[in-house]
Amino acid sequence: MKNSIKKLVGGLALASVLLTSVMAGNASAAITNGSKFLGNIIAGSAPGNFTTYWNQVTPENGTKWGSIEGNRNQMNWGNADMIYNYAISKNIPFKFHTLVWGSQEPNWVAGLSAAEQKAEISSFITQAGQRYSAKSAFVDVVNEPLHAKPSYRNAIGGDGSTGWDWVIWSFQQARAAFPNSKLLINEYGIIGDPSLTDKYVTIINHLKSRGLIDGIGIQCHHFNMDNVSVNTMNTVLNKLAATGLPIYVSELDITGDDNTQLARYQAKFPVLWNHPSVKGVTLWGYIQNQTWAANTHLVNSNGTERPAMKWLKQYLGGSSALMESTDAQDITDSVIQPDSVAEPQLQLDLQPVLESVPAE
Repeated sequence: MKNSIKKLVGGLALASVLLTSVMAGNASAAITNGSKFLGNIIAGSAPGNFTTYWNQVTPENGTKWGSIEGNRNQMNWGNADMIYNYAISKNIPFKFHTLVWGSQEPNWVAGLSAAEQKAEISSFITQAGQRYSAKSAFVDVVNEPLHAKPSYRNAIGGDGSTGWDWVIWSFQQARAAFPNSKLLINEYGIIGDPSLTDKYVTIINHLKSRGLIDGIGIQCHHFNMDNVSVNTMNTVLNKLAATGLPIYVSELDITGDDNTQLARYQAKFPVLWNHPSVKGVTLWGYIQNQTWAANTHLVNSNGTERPAMKWLKQYLGGSSALMESTDAQDITDSVIQPDSVAEPQLQLDLQPVLESVPAE
């Protein structure tokens, strides 16, 4: 009997080791894998170490209307497809950014008649939905309504009776095109300005009352984050949370030399991350010479990590051993092809182990 028990225990122990080993091999290597995501952008191609750090994807420019339809009726979905397929292959959330925005709209739109403008933006939203709605977790429907209104806004409702009819129209179109995605609004300047937040909430409440919005995006770029006070941040977050909608930090970056950037992250990132209404944070680039603003990067061009990145990993509970193993990788813009074969599912059969125990 004792020998039988020993064999059974030994067999189960071996099975446990195999199970742990396989699960570790398939585990996400991102800094965090809890209920909140920590994402980043992909530009021309996916960095080789992207999923070492991040578990959500936003295209930097690839899904903007001006990037896709630079020439009228000539659609270029290539970069958008690559990033979308990459996110799917890695099983991480994808956000379409963005449908309606006054900046980076196609140059040819402004010269059209109102009827043509409405038809063209309607067509873009519909085509985007047909192509990406199946697995887009999020959509930035209107970007920067307070700062960058589109040239064609009067063609889609203008100010109207609400003052924001063109935004409402945009969300109505997006709801039809992306029925299974969370629809977000997105804006900069909010985190450091409670009065601007009040104006933002006015738009949000118009959308909420019509059941058109699922979350609030706040950009949190360095020109707001570097010098904003923690008290102001909390005031703004609480104003947004009072709407009852989740908050998504959509475009975070912070500047400074190593020590300054570190101190700023230590003081301000926890305010964002720990707020109960914040459900995810997306940084706007992380590799030196590949971010839109100088000194916002977290990883140097040679693959070494800046102090703020090392702190982020520690703060969020990432495995330093796992992270450091990729530091020496070449992280220049090398194209990562979508995985053509899904990872094999774990099938661990314990029956042979049990059958090896002699019957009494």
